Amino acid sequence: MPVRCRRRSCPGVVAAALCAALAACAVASLLVGTRDLGAAAVLEVLRGTSTDPEAVAVVAGQRVPRTVVGAVAGAALAVGGALAQAHTRNPLADPGLLGVTAGAALGVVGAVSWLGIGSAGVTVWAAFAGAAVATLSVGVVATLASSRRDSGPAALVLAGAAVSALLGAVTGVLLLLDPVALDLYRFWTVGSLGGARGAEALGVVWPFLLAGLLLALAQSRALDVLALGDDAARGLGSGVAGVRVAGVVAVVLLVGAAVSCVGSLGFVGLVAPHLVRRASRGDHRVLLPLAALTGAVLVLAADVVGRVVVQPAELPVGVALGVLGGPAFLVVVARTARRRRGRSRTGPGPVTTTVTAAGAR
Repeated sequence: MPVRCRRRSCPGVVAAALCAALAACAVASLLVGTRDLGAAAVLEVLRGTSTDPEAVAVVAGQRVPRTVVGAVAGAALAVGGALAQAHTRNPLADPGLLGVTAGAALGVVGAVSWLGIGSAGVTVWAAFAGAAVATLSVGVVATLASSRRDSGPAALVLAGAAVSALLGAVTGVLLLLDPVALDLYRFWTVGSLGGARGAEALGVVWPFLLAGLLLALAQSRALDVLALGDDAARGLGSGVAGVRVAGVVAVVLLVGAAVSCVGSLGFVGLVAPHLVRRASRGDHRVLLPLAALTGAVLVLAADVVGRVVVQPAELPVGVALGVLGGPAFLVVVARTARRRRGRSRTGPGPVTTTVTAAGAR
């Protein structure tokens, strides 16, 4: 018997709508900017027939790389957020909860402050190394703190918060002592798609992005089982420890590479999975691709808005995402609280019966 789905929540319809939205945002990203070139001039540059050096420099040298970097980084952050929420079983989790963002920022600030290195090609590796070390520290602390078999997600969340706070404090001290590092750190704090740094960094880290995406998709079935709880997953034959390690590695590869390209972009990893969770029906094989498309749309849309609202100046994409993502975050919190209240109202009957039966035994 064929499975019927409502139009608005059908995965195929949602995927088609997201692809159309991504195409529209990409076109807007190529057309909108401080220089009003016109659609015809942009199309000539894309075809390779333009004779206007200014148009070629703006479109091919700035807008095209910026659009590609924004879409790739948004997709990576969204998939990383979906993985973080799945492994911690916390709907309000984002990749920063695992220490990735704080570690990447400390890696960059440390490279500038201690080694005097500020080139994009080197700071990319510093950011990546900082993200990996921070996430490894979170895993070690969570392992040491776990006292029960099913305490993995809670311990991971607490360890991530503690390690992120510690790394943030160390970063703050370094910034106070080194004004040069503070200037570079502003890029990481607000997030930006402007300049050549993002495109240069993407040329270095794209293999890690691809590996992280493939690793995330490969464990999508295991994530469905893991949603039942660690004990239930073990009972169904799933290797919880191996799945969780693979998930953390995928988050480091995806988010570490994205942050090294565009800096810290808040709300993408948190909000994007929630926007398509209902359409995915809890199937991570559907959720991860839909989240990737949603993340790309969010970043490109925020970047276009940032170019328009304060012309002739430009609002960094991280600030625009904060303005747009703040209300979305409140909606997510409200939905989560409403669902928990609904479960608490319907839950006492069966639970009371079970407890009573247990006590009778």
